[in-house]
Amino acid sequence: MKATHSTLRRTAVAVATGLALSLSLAACSAAGGGSAETGNADDIAAALKEKSTITVWAWAPAVEDIAKAFEKENPNVTVKVVNAGTGNDQYIKLQNAIKAGSGAPDIAQIEYYALPQFALSDALADLTDFGFDQYASDYTDSTWGSVNLGDGIYALPQDSGPMAMFYNKAVFDQYGIEVPTTWDEYIAAAEKLHAANPNAYITNDTGDAGFTTSMIWQAGGQPYTTKDSTDVTLNLQDEGSKKFADTWNQLLDNDLLAPTPSWSDEWYKGLGDGTIATLNIGAWMPGNLESGVPEASGDWRVAPLPTYTAGDTASAENGGGGDAILKQSKNKLVAAGFLQYMNEGEGTQISIDAGGFPSTVADLDSDEFLGYESEYFGGQKINEVLVQSAKDVVPGWSYLPFQVYSNSIFSDTVGQAYANKGDINEGLTAWQKATASYGNEQGFTVTEK
Repeated sequence: MKATHSTLRRTAVAVATGLALSLSLAACSAAGGGSAETGNADDIAAALKEKSTITVWAWAPAVEDIAKAFEKENPNVTVKVVNAGTGNDQYIKLQNAIKAGSGAPDIAQIEYYALPQFALSDALADLTDFGFDQYASDYTDSTWGSVNLGDGIYALPQDSGPMAMFYNKAVFDQYGIEVPTTWDEYIAAAEKLHAANPNAYITNDTGDAGFTTSMIWQAGGQPYTTKDSTDVTLNLQDEGSKKFADTWNQLLDNDLLAPTPSWSDEWYKGLGDGTIATLNIGAWMPGNLESGVPEASGDWRVAPLPTYTAGDTASAENGGGGDAILKQSKNKLVAAGFLQYMNEGEGTQISIDAGGFPSTVADLDSDEFLGYESEYFGGQKINEVLVQSAKDVVPGWSYLPFQVYSNSIFSDTVGQAYANKGDINEGLTAWQKATASYGNEQGFTVTEK
């Protein structure tokens, strides 16, 4: 998913405000249909023997190959894979179909941060109706926690993005910088690098909702809680949120962050010429470096994400998503069969071969995966670091049931702190206020702390 993830991240920071406006609590209702709404493994197997067609909306390139492999094993089933857009572009079309009561696919790829918005508005089938709750132990705790919302399972995890620090070893060696293990050391490294070369920065950051929430997650923050699908509590000044903001303010205030938007041409140039020396990002990044920054092959390495306390091992997820069955689907048993194949069966290896970072424990722990030596990363066994990160993800995180909308207004709130070199805490407070206002307008009961 090399290109997929880069595209995903680009769209994640440019979420259209129109999407979530229609995701009110009363907006969604399943169209129903004559097909079975529940079933066990035998029911699914029987359904796959019947002539049928299902539609899958997904932008991950591996899905096309997975569909072909599935059709070969199930010749009576046709899987139509439709790229309805990446991330938010697809969500807008999906929501329009949900509102209309028809036109939605049988299966849709949905990122973890957006999943609650569709699940809690009753647009998705509960996969416990097909016995999929039995798969809990097959996935990492963090990804399973992202699809287990309330009392239901609303997707099977497809990939994951445990965070790590990707760093340019050649630059570190040139300026005598040790690999930082704490955020204090990271700030010191930023100061040393920028003093030695005013054109070089420890990293770039112009304000990104996905990065910010991931960093708050790593810091132990839990700013979003939802009870009974409608009662939401917001606290973007909890201990973890402030810990991140207070740390990152030191980089922002002292001009130690490259003012370069991620995924821009300038960003790729900076990663290639060493003027952007690290990235704290999800485990899906290696493929993007290989394809987007080929000139730096051999220079980069991967290390655990710095922590706030020496010796700690805290990490977080950044990106990734799963696949859900829409309530509108009139062929849920076949959809369940494909979903199972895609994320539990042979489809997982097809996804890994295409560059996806798995969420399945068996794949993560396999000798083949752990022993992979990346030529781009100087022969380093990078998956050893990335898999450990998956195990170190801080538990207990949850997103808002209207996170897509909230992320869409990040640039108007926290983004202004970046633009004006202000206090990120003030930006978080403004973000919370605007998010709460929207949630109340949509029928949620939002409590701010």
